[in-house]
Amino acid sequence: MQILTEKISREQLKELASNTFVDMIKCVADVNRGLLAVDAELHADLESMLLENGSEQENLWGFNLYPDETGDDFIEFDSLINIRAWQGNRSRDVENESVRKQIKELVSKFVE
Repeated sequence: MQILTEKISREQLKELASNTFVDMIKCVADVNRGLLAVDAELHADLESMLLENGSEQENLWGFNLYPDETGDDFIEFDSLINIRAWQGNRSRDVENESVRKQIKELVSKFVE
C-alpha cells in the first residue's frame, strides 16, 4: 500500500497488480487533497491509510484501474466504500459525475 507522491507508469501499476489481482489494482482517491492511494487487497485498507494521513471520509472514493486497458475500460468506479446514503451515493459506483471527473484528473496526474 502506498500514497503516490510522483507519477507511476502503467508498467509499474502492472507490477503492483501482479501482487494481488493480476490484471487490476485497487485505488482510493482523496478528491479534496489531491491524493491517490494504491495497491491493497481492500479499498477499505487504502481508505484507512488515508484517514490516518489526515483525509476526511467524505472526500475518499474507491475505484479500480486495469493497466492493460485503455479508454473507459482503464478505470472502474466500483467499491464498497462508495456506498454512502448520507452523501447521496447509494451504490458501489461513483454516481456523481463531478467526482468521477476529479478522480480521472488525479489518475491522469499520477499515471503515465
